[in-house]
Amino acid sequence: MSDAGRGSLLAQPLQRPSVGRMAAYAGLFLLGALVGLAGSLVQAAWFPGGLLLALAGAAGTFVGGAYVLGGRGGAVAPVVGWIIAVILLVNSRPEGDFLFGAGGGSYLFLLGGMALAVICATLAPGRQPGGGPARLGK
Repeated sequence: MSDAGRGSLLAQPLQRPSVGRMAAYAGLFLLGALVGLAGSLVQAAWFPGGLLLALAGAAGTFVGGAYVLGGRGGAVAPVVGWIIAVILLVNSRPEGDFLFGAGGGSYLFLLGGMALAVICATLAPGRQPGGGPARLGK
């Protein structure tokens, strides 16, 4: 049966992802966490250039993951890793130590990165069903 006769993509049963695809998601998750850690160190070092470099690196990771895996899940995996890493770095320890200062650059990195995450995950290319064009006549 061809893809055109099977109906909408939403009406089809879910398929189990392959082991390689799951490994790619895990790798993108770890890459997102690494980019979040590196960005949190760089953003305060060379303000405002470090902030722009950290946000550009995060956006490149999010969009790159979407294009590598060909869907929004490729953007969401590094986003989740980035957010978890940054949120864990924002929390202070019982001794009073923390990595982020209370400056405006830290808040711009945190909020700007989350805004970029939403934008990149939303605008990432979604999976398209196979088949011919929807128009009947040419």
